[in-house]
Formats: sequence, C-alpha cells, structure tokens
Amino acid sequence: MGEETKEPELYVVGAGPGDPELITVKAYKLLQQAKVILYDNLANKQLLDLAPKDCELVYVGKQPYGEYTPQEKILELIKQYALAKGQVIRLKGGDPFIFGRGFEEILFAREHGIKTYFIPGITSMQASGFEDIPLTHRNLSESVWAITGTKKDGSLSADLRLAMQSNATVVIYMGMKKLQEIAATYIEAGKGSVPAAIIQHASLPKQKSVKGLVKDLPEMAETQKLTYPALIIIGQVVDIALTN
Repeated sequence: MGEETKEPELYVVGAGPGDPELITVKAYKLLQQAKVILYDNLANKQLLDLAPKDCELVYVGKQPYGEYTPQEKILELIKQYALAKGQVIRLKGGDPFIFGRGFEEILFAREHGIKTYFIPGITSMQASGFEDIPLTHRNLSESVWAITGTKKDGSLSADLRLAMQSNATVVIYMGMKKLQEIAATYIEAGKGSVPAAIIQHASLPKQKSVKGLVKDLPEMAETQKLTYPALIIIGQVVDIALTN
C-alpha cells in the first residue's frame, strides 16, 4: 500500500450501515493510507476524514430513483485510477457483497490485471438490533432471507413468496417503492397480520423506524414519513421485545 507498490490494486471496502465507528479496524487503517477513494452516497462522509490530505476523493454515488453514476463509468474509474495511482479504494455502504455489486467490480479489475482485496462491512440489516429486532431468535426464527426489493428489471424478487412459506425473518433491501406490492403479496397469502418494521438511516443519530403489521406497510411509511434508505423487516422477531 506504500509507494513501493508495483502492481495496481483495488480494495473493495465495506463502510458499514452508517455509523462511522462501525467499520472494521482493517478498513480504518487502510483509509489512513489511501491514495484514491471512490465512494458512494451510503458511505458516511466522516470516513473520508481518515484519508491523507493528498488522497483523491471521487464521488460515484447513486441517488435512489434520481441521478446516479453509471456502473460502467465506475468500472472505468477503477481501472483509470488503479493504473495511474497504483491503488484505489472502492468504499461502499454496508457490505459490498450483499446487494452492493462489489464482486462485479472485483471481477472487472481482475480482467484488467488489477490485484484485488475485499474488506467486508457490517450490512445494514444487522443494525436492526438498535430497534430491538434480532434477526433470529431461538424457537421463533431459525433463518433469515435477505431479498432485494428491486431486481435489475425493476420487479420485486419472486423469492419473497418462497420466504413467506417459512417462519424465517424476511429482510427486504431497496423495497420502499414496493411497499404496496409487498403488503398485497402477504395479504393475498393470508399473512397480512405478520409483524413488520421499517428502519430508515439505521445506526445513525437520525435513525427513524416504525413497527406494525405487514398489511399496513404503505400507511406506516406515509405516517412516519419514512423514505430511502430504509430496510423492511418482516417476521415474529419484530415484536419479540414486546412479548418478553
């Protein structure tokens, strides 16, 4: 990572759910030696303060349902900076390998002779504990389904219907524009009364949340004025703190 580096390197680094103190020690040390950081809008900007003064900071964010940096452009920037500077850090919110396209970027880098490293981060669903929602609980939920609310074609993942057939905790990423569809899917299956929660800005001081029933998800979000970035958690674990 020093000036003696001969071959170009890419570090794909998880920035965690939001609180800058929740990054790993390894990520913390790496940021202090950074030459170039490509960061997105979900990575806490306070983490950039760890970088040296001569580090080049490049925003490549994707605002939800708004302006964004195309993935193709991000890949080209990875190649450009890795070859020019010898090292580039791709700082991504949460964990880059969980709906973060981090491995796509690693594969691209390898195709262009760039050595790659992965530093995981705490994924946002793990911040559910700040709202007294464990993802699993003995005798209540023995597994977790992490589902994308918006596939590449814009549709809701069909895995939701499979997850509903179990007692698993269901966590939906990027699903705020699908609340009506999610609620309708549960209602259609006769499961409208399953507990559900929405958590926005998990782990940050501005964190907001609401708990209720899955059939009421759209109204819950509207009443509390909850928007992206937010997680949807569905399952009996949502109410575990109230029943124990």
